[in-house]
Amino acid sequence: MTGPLVVVGDALLDRDVDGDATRLAPDAPVPVVDVTAEHSRPGGAALAACLAARTGREVVLVTALGHQETAAEVRRRLADRVRLAEFPLDGPVPVKTRIRVAGRPLVRVDHEGGRPGRPGEAVRLALGGAAAILVADYGRGVADAVRPLLSAVARTTPLVWDPHPRGGAPVPGVRLATPNAAEARTMAAVLAPGAEQGDGLADHSRRAALLTSRWQATAVAVTLGAGGALLSRGADSPILLPAPYRTSADPCGAGDCFAATVVAALADGAIAEEAVQQGVAAATAFVAAGGASSARLWNPATAPVRRSTDPIALAEAVRAGGGTVVAAGGCFDLLHAGHVSLLESARGLGDCLIICLNSDRSVRRLKGPGRPFNPAEDRARVLAGLGCVDGVVVFDEDTPHEVLRRLRPHLWIKGGDYTAETLPEAAVLDDWGGHAMVLPYLDGRSTSTLARRAAATVAPGTRP
Repeated sequence: MTGPLVVVGDALLDRDVDGDATRLAPDAPVPVVDVTAEHSRPGGAALAACLAARTGREVVLVTALGHQETAAEVRRRLADRVRLAEFPLDGPVPVKTRIRVAGRPLVRVDHEGGRPGRPGEAVRLALGGAAAILVADYGRGVADAVRPLLSAVARTTPLVWDPHPRGGAPVPGVRLATPNAAEARTMAAVLAPGAEQGDGLADHSRRAALLTSRWQATAVAVTLGAGGALLSRGADSPILLPAPYRTSADPCGAGDCFAATVVAALADGAIAEEAVQQGVAAATAFVAAGGASSARLWNPATAPVRRSTDPIALAEAVRAGGGTVVAAGGCFDLLHAGHVSLLESARGLGDCLIICLNSDRSVRRLKGPGRPFNPAEDRARVLAGLGCVDGVVVFDEDTPHEVLRRLRPHLWIKGGDYTAETLPEAAVLDDWGGHAMVLPYLDGRSTSTLARRAAATVAPGTRP
């Protein structure tokens, strides 16, 4: 879909003060924090816009900014990342300061901001030309100010609304609303007293269905932290989309990452289930990498690059930014736990993972008649759906030598009983200083084993 992604909401300035706490103050039983580092970054809807920009799309942030130094700092930090469609703010940009010890928040200090003014023509034009819109509402008035314009485009443009208990309800017709579990509980209680009771999946489902109906939304996805997200379309059975793995790192910004990924996926034509699955995977990886405080997010040389429909361009972009390109290859005919374990491990070795996938003709030459079980188009789509895979390229030769010369990965990963020295691709990688590595599969997991089991379950004389 053409047009930029548009993010609407309250821009904040986030500050982290990191330090060590090894003693108590002599005048009160409170920890003394010896400051070791301080840094600031865009927060609120401005953070969501930066995360949306990592998808490679043009992003426009619709927000209210004034003329104080805090607003100027937000503008500086958004420069070259996000285009602004501003309207007035009477007062300063809100500032959130977290005092952290050992990477964990100890206390947060908030400075409230000013009051948004009236949106102008620039805002109307930005919304009218959007491929998709994300409302990142932080309850400070921007979403309320833009609400009439959002209502006018909700029926024609994919609209994702990340609500806040202090803000208004999503406008009718939103494609997806994305409250977290605590927000859903609070908002459901306002609509139906007593709806906040319970914390099981059935309770989350009941609240999600209530919100879907009362908000007149197409769907509601309640994010559950390490539990993934629960997608509801109302009365129908909800879908739980679990996180690909668990992480205990700082979750600051995970909700913005989830919503930004979802709106980009919807702009690309994904259905809600696909978009939410991508959002869960992206948010999990975001938290594992350090969340909003990670230097990798704000250093252009190391910022992650989202999966791409052009793996060659993706590899070039990662190399140009000083990152590490990882490639892995195979037929991946019946994707199993061994494959997933291998690919997750491979992704952890660099900044992007690109799969070199044997074409159908290549698989038949290697594996014989009857293979592959699944065509290349299906195999590529399944692989691309994994949160650890950033791109897939199909090759028709018996070996991936030519595609490797185009990708020029820093690392080439294979699974199984090879040694790095015996991999036929090792000599090719030497041309540009790349390295081949072998990672083990999980014991007992293989495509051949799965095929034998499937064949054994088919009774004689019947079709599988």
